Amino acid sequence: MAGIYIHVPFCKTRCIYCDFYTRTDMSPKYDYVSALCEEIKLRKNYIGDEDVKTVYFGGGTPSQLSESDFLRIFETLHHEFRIAPDAEITMEANPDDLSPQYLATLKEKLPFNRLSIGIQSFDDEELKFLKRRHSADKAKEAVRICQSLGYDNISIDLMYGLPNQTMQIWERNLEEAIALDVQHISSYHLIYEQGTRLYRLFKMGDVNPVDENLSVDMFSRMIEKLTAAGFDHYEISNFARHGLYSKHNSSYWLGKKYLGLGPAAHSYDGQNRSWNVASISKYIEGIRAENLNLEIEVLDENTRYNDFILTGMRTKWGVNLSDLESLFGTKMKAFCLKNARKYLDQGFLTEKDNILKLTRQGIFISDGIMSDLMWV
Repeated sequence: MAGIYIHVPFCKTRCIYCDFYTRTDMSPKYDYVSALCEEIKLRKNYIGDEDVKTVYFGGGTPSQLSESDFLRIFETLHHEFRIAPDAEITMEANPDDLSPQYLATLKEKLPFNRLSIGIQSFDDEELKFLKRRHSADKAKEAVRICQSLGYDNISIDLMYGLPNQTMQIWERNLEEAIALDVQHISSYHLIYEQGTRLYRLFKMGDVNPVDENLSVDMFSRMIEKLTAAGFDHYEISNFARHGLYSKHNSSYWLGKKYLGLGPAAHSYDGQNRSWNVASISKYIEGIRAENLNLEIEVLDENTRYNDFILTGMRTKWGVNLSDLESLFGTKMKAFCLKNARKYLDQGFLTEKDNILKLTRQGIFISDGIMSDLMWV
């Protein structure tokens, strides 16, 4: 099983917190799609002969692409890769792009079977602060339109730990999300990424991060409310109903191969990582010259071990110690278990059937646990 990620770097406006490679100038869109189709052809052998089980359009804002853009891309993908009939095909979207007409086109003419909608909050003041384009009502309307058209695998994003966010606001956001009856929720704490407008406001003292204890309480309340509503907390920041996990993101956490296409997209072939240049002009120039503008990181055994620990411990499936020993040897398994011992004794980790994983209590100190299990 392998996955394909396609980075669409276009946005109507730039959110205050975003540090992904994006641009608001749409003029190179046609050339971008042409270059993307050429990259698909140039890299058709990257994942070997494996079936493609997931295709994920992320961004940026993939919902800025038109029907004709998507048709060009899918035609090339199907020509160069063996896409499994039951492949999960996801599009990230902004609520205000999801008009009935646009969604009807997606449903009738394109193979998307999963939508990931960037709502972030159901509080209009928070949305204005984040520089999101939609309102709370528009977000709820967009989800309902998707459901009315037959989409039955919908994920929404929520954000907590915002400046001035109270527990009352956060609980209301969670209740609104639950009431929408979606299948998946991803929720992340606001991060002050260097280079963003939010970071500059923070450095100038115009915004203050939320209290750390309140952040922990918000995370705890999220777990309580979502699990009580029937969501399975299968990864630290992700919750799913009815087993509808994000297959694409799960492939990252389970160490599967994936090919990243488009500017700034990352790839992993099972041994090494690579990433495309974070510039649409340089990306297009490289593709036209058939000289991919990318960097490659050759992963040594210690780095691959650390990745194995980091990704596995984030999930409910944990770290398979038999796989660890098979991949990295008895020495590394012994190292892992030695450093895990105090957390096992304190109830922050469990080991059962040769699986090492976090307990509910361990999730709250997961960064420290994973750091201690890594080889440095």
